[in-house]
Amino acid sequence: MVQNILIKEGDCVTKIEGNLSGIRKNILDIMEGLYQFTVPAGQTITPEMANILAQITDQLNREIAVYFNRRGQVISIAVGDTRTVKLPETSSRRSAWRLSGIRCIHTHPTDNSALSSMDLSSLKDMRFDIMAALGVSGGEVVEVSFGYIAGLTDDEGFEVQTAGPLTLEDFVNLNLTFLTTQIDRILETRGRGTKLAESERAILVGVERQGNWDVTDSLAELAQLAETAGAEVVKAVWQKRDRPDASYFIGRGKVEEICELRQITGINLVIFDDELSPAQQRNLEQVIGVKVIDRTALILDIFAQRASTHEGKLQVELAQLQYNLPRLGGQGLVLSRLGGGIGTRGPGETKLEVDRRRIRSRISDINKEIEQIKKHRELHRKRRKEARIPSVALVGYTNAGKSTLLNTLSNAGVLAEDKLFATLDPTTRKVTLAGGQELLITDTVGFIQKLPHQLVAAFRATLEEVVQSDLLLHVIDASHQRFQEQSDAVFSVLRELGISEKPIITVYNKIDKIDNPYLVDRLLRQPDSVGISALKESQIDSLLDIIHNKVRQQVIDMDLLVPYNDSGLLARLYDSGSVKSVDYAAEGIHIKVSLPPELINTYQKYTAGEITND
Repeated sequence: MVQNILIKEGDCVTKIEGNLSGIRKNILDIMEGLYQFTVPAGQTITPEMANILAQITDQLNREIAVYFNRRGQVISIAVGDTRTVKLPETSSRRSAWRLSGIRCIHTHPTDNSALSSMDLSSLKDMRFDIMAALGVSGGEVVEVSFGYIAGLTDDEGFEVQTAGPLTLEDFVNLNLTFLTTQIDRILETRGRGTKLAESERAILVGVERQGNWDVTDSLAELAQLAETAGAEVVKAVWQKRDRPDASYFIGRGKVEEICELRQITGINLVIFDDELSPAQQRNLEQVIGVKVIDRTALILDIFAQRASTHEGKLQVELAQLQYNLPRLGGQGLVLSRLGGGIGTRGPGETKLEVDRRRIRSRISDINKEIEQIKKHRELHRKRRKEARIPSVALVGYTNAGKSTLLNTLSNAGVLAEDKLFATLDPTTRKVTLAGGQELLITDTVGFIQKLPHQLVAAFRATLEEVVQSDLLLHVIDASHQRFQEQSDAVFSVLRELGISEKPIITVYNKIDKIDNPYLVDRLLRQPDSVGISALKESQIDSLLDIIHNKVRQQVIDMDLLVPYNDSGLLARLYDSGSVKSVDYAAEGIHIKVSLPPELINTYQKYTAGEITND
C-alpha cells in the first residue's frame, strides 16, 4: 500500500511518496532533510546529496527518486520507480515546445546506471530537463547515466539521447543550464517550423607568451578561421602569461571579464587561440555558461565543412575522434549532439556515443580504410614512377594561393577562394614544360600555425603525395605582413613529415601587392626563388623555367653505346631512367637516356668512345 508522509514547515507542505512500508523513521527523517538542500544553479546535484541517496538506497535496496526545479530546490521525493510520483504543474511546462523545468535524479540499487525503457518513457512523457540514474554499490555512487530530449522526430515525437556511464564528478560538473537552454532552443525552433540559425556570436581569447607570434596577429587569423566556420566575431581579448593556468588556461580575473562580456554582448561561443585540456574546457564552460572550444576544434570544424570526398570525410572523422576521445568524460561531447554549431559538425561526430571502446573501435576501422586508400595511392604512384614523369607538390600556408597557381599552370578548375582551407583533397594535373618535359603537379591542403597534430596524423595518407614528390613548390603570400612566420610554420610541418631537406623552389605569390621594391629585391635574391602573381598570371614563364632547370638537375643526360652482347642492359635502363631514343648501328646500340645522378657511375663505362665490342 502506498503511503504519504506530510511535513509542515510554516506554509510549505512537503511530502515523500511511494512505497514506504518497512522503512524506519530515522531513514525517513534523513530523506525529509533532503528538502533543505539547494543545488547551485546550473549544477545537476551536489556530491553530498548523491552520497546520501546512495547510502539510503544501499540500506533499503529500493530506488529513491528526487525531483528538482531549475532553482535547485527539491520539489518531491519518492521511494520506488519514477512513475510513483505526481509532479506539481509549473509555468515552464505550459508550452508544448519547452522542457518541464524539472529534472529527475534517481538511484539504481545495482552498480548498473543504464536507463530503463521506463526511465526513457518518463523522460519523454514529463519532458524532464534530464533523467539521471545513479548506479549504487556498497553505499557509494559508482557510475552515472542520464538521458535528455535532443530534438523532435519526423512524426513530432521526442528524440532521446543518452550519455554514460560517467563518474559522479563528471556528472556534477555538467553545465545543466547550457544544456537545457540549448534543448529549449531546439524544441522551440522546431516547433515554429523554422531552421536553427547557423551563425554563432563569438569572443576570441588569446595568451601572449614570449617567443610566440604577436598575439594580435594570431587572434586576427583566429577571427578569419571563425568567420570561415560561420561565426560572427564580436570581440577579442587576451592577456600576458608566462604559463597557462592549470584550471582555466587564463587567469580567473580574465574569466570573470569574459563572463561580463557574455552578459553584455549576448555571445554564445568562446574560442581560445590555443588547445585546451579537457579539464580546462569543462571548467570554463561551467563558469562562463556557454560553449567553449579551442583552435584545434575550430580547424576541425572547418575541415568537416569542406570535406567532400570519401577519403576526406574519413580523415576528418579520424581527427575528430582522436581529439574527442580524451574529452568523453566531460560535457562537450554530450552537447555536440544538440543540433550542431561550430566545433560540433562533422562526419560521424553527431552520433558519437560516450563510449571509449566503441570510439577506439571506430578509429581502428577508419585507420584500416585509410591504409587501403594509401595502398591504392601507392599503386598509382608506382605507375607514375614507371612512366618517369617527375612529380611536384604545392605546399604552403593556407590561403597563400596554391590552388590559383595550379589553375594558372594547368587550367585545373580547382576551387580557389579567399578563404582558409578552401582545398582539402589533393588534386593532381599534368603540365608540359619547354622541350616537351612533362611533370605532375599536386595541390595539397594548406598548413597553418598550431596545426593540430590530429590533422597531420589523419591526413598522412594525403600528405604522402608531398613526401613522395621529387620537388616542392613552397608558395608564400608575400603581401602578408607575417609571411616569414607563416613560412616557418610550413617548415615546421615539413620537418614533422621528415622532408624539410627535399629540393624546394620558393614561390613568392601576390608580389604585385608589395609597394616596397627593396623588399622584393631582397626576396628574389634568395636562391631558387621567384616572384609571381598567380591571379594575374604574371612571371609564370619565369617560374616554369626555374622548375624546368630544377627538374633537369635531378637527372643527367647520357649518350651510351651498348654492345649487342649487353643488349639486356636496355631493359634495365627503361626501368631506372627515361630513355629518349634507341638507334641500332653496326658498332652497337646508341642510347640517349636521362638517369638519376646516383646511377651515373653504373653506366659510365658505356659512354660513347669508352667501350669496345668484345
